[in-house]
Amino acid sequence: MSYTVKLIAGFIGTAFLCIFIGGLSQSISSGFAGFYGGLPFMIIAIVVCSLAIYDFWDECVRKNDP
Repeated sequence: MSYTVKLIAGFIGTAFLCIFIGGLSQSISSGFAGFYGGLPFMIIAIVVCSLAIYDFWDECVRKNDP
């Protein structure tokens, strides 16, 4: 797969994942659970999104020289 296609597809996938997880975290925190009830999920969501962004950078952006 070419570098440009990997970059665009990886960015779109990572963005959709982070938007979905962020919206889920926001709806849990603003709903019945409240801020402190949704705090553990919010922390997990931040960690998962940061790992997804790192994986996007590692697989798609960084150029590996053999």
